[in-house]
Amino acid sequence: MRLAFMGTPPFAARALEALIAAGHDIAAIYTQPPRPAGRGHKLVKSAVHVLAESHGLEVRTPERLKSAEEHAAFAALGLDVAVVAAYGLILPKAILDAPIHGCINIHGSLLPRWRGAAPVQRAILAGDAETGITIMRMDAGLDTGPMLLKRAVSIGRWTTAAGLMDDLAVLGGAMIVEALRLLELGELTETPQPAEGVTYASKLDRAEGLIDWAEPAATLDRKVRALNPWPGTTFALRGERIKLLEAAIQFRRGAPGAVLDPAPDGCPIVACGEGALKLLQVQRPSRAAQDGASFLRGFALAPGISLLDDTCAGN
Repeated sequence: MRLAFMGTPPFAARALEALIAAGHDIAAIYTQPPRPAGRGHKLVKSAVHVLAESHGLEVRTPERLKSAEEHAAFAALGLDVAVVAAYGLILPKAILDAPIHGCINIHGSLLPRWRGAAPVQRAILAGDAETGITIMRMDAGLDTGPMLLKRAVSIGRWTTAAGLMDDLAVLGGAMIVEALRLLELGELTETPQPAEGVTYASKLDRAEGLIDWAEPAATLDRKVRALNPWPGTTFALRGERIKLLEAAIQFRRGAPGAVLDPAPDGCPIVACGEGALKLLQVQRPSRAAQDGASFLRGFALAPGISLLDDTCAGN
């Protein structure tokens, strides 16, 4: 089929790889413009941009899709369908209606649960037992269009957003190829989304990564896994903002924020509002990540010290 692909991050790049391998006629790639990144603030191309250029595909990076000129340029492609995956721009009606078969989205949740910007992270934060991929036909609403294909993926005890995103990216690539095959055959069926069970996955905010030791350990454990790698979870200690990269729930008690006796493996344990967390991997500012035991040797946190007494710049 003749198609345009619209996506930006690595999640979308995996789907583009699958479409290239399937031999579709990809007329153009739409992706977010290069953005400043790193300490040098150099302009960096998106994962989709880099992949598309490596295959000699035309890349378009409009800041917006609102102008009549952009609408005309898109329509001139003469598309059978457009595939969208984490693109980052709202598609106006003129774009949605231009391809013969409309625009099809690869969405990282089991719709109608977790419509919106951060479905993978919100599923982990909420303690969902599973999530998945929904291939859907786009309409003017926020992830409200009819469902075309749906596959589930389990969320395990140690599942992180990064790992889950990788699994869903592979699944999404396979599913969009299947969806286009069925579309060509005229065998792709549409199912309206039910009105019950709708939830919204709001965009992540840096402030969500601040650890409140008064929360239950299970809640904080989900936060550590859901916000890895961005925005990350942090706590204050002796004037520093420490990143907590990996943790484990411990069935121990203490005042929230109190440092308890270390675990047999030497990792520090901090009491929470309910239960406690073992700090398995942490990272100090401008330093490499280290295991909890090495971190504890560097800070020598005596049992009984309260992390609630610590503050740092940016609190």
